[in-house]
Amino acid sequence: MYFGYIDRSCYLNLNFITVSNKIKEFRDYRSMMNDRILAKDNLVIKRLFNLDTNTYMDGALTIKTKEMLGLVASMVLRCDDCVKYHLEKCHENQVTTDEVMEVFAVANIVGGTIVIPHTRRALEYWEELLVFKEL
Repeated sequence: MYFGYIDRSCYLNLNFITVSNKIKEFRDYRSMMNDRILAKDNLVIKRLFNLDTNTYMDGALTIKTKEMLGLVASMVLRCDDCVKYHLEKCHENQVTTDEVMEVFAVANIVGGTIVIPHTRRALEYWEELLVFKEL
């Protein structure tokens, strides 16, 4: 069905709403559930969250490198939420699209072809992050 001409600015505005909603939905859900988990006041879980935070701080490896390593591991483990999280962190740490594609390549070599569907979703989310940043 043809609905007529829609100028590019309208398309970008609709695309921005869609993209920002997907990203916002992921961020909001993750934050809400982390708060609920931590509110249960389980010492082991709190220590695990703290260990995770400290693992990704600068050290002999940069934060950027550690986030790319986390992305490979998340893809190989096929954890889509983890993949999204590490893609966001990679984006925050100025990882380039070329670097992300190499990370995807390593993940697929290590994890095998079962990682391909996760690569598709990861690339889609990465591109959404790039559009979100541009708008």
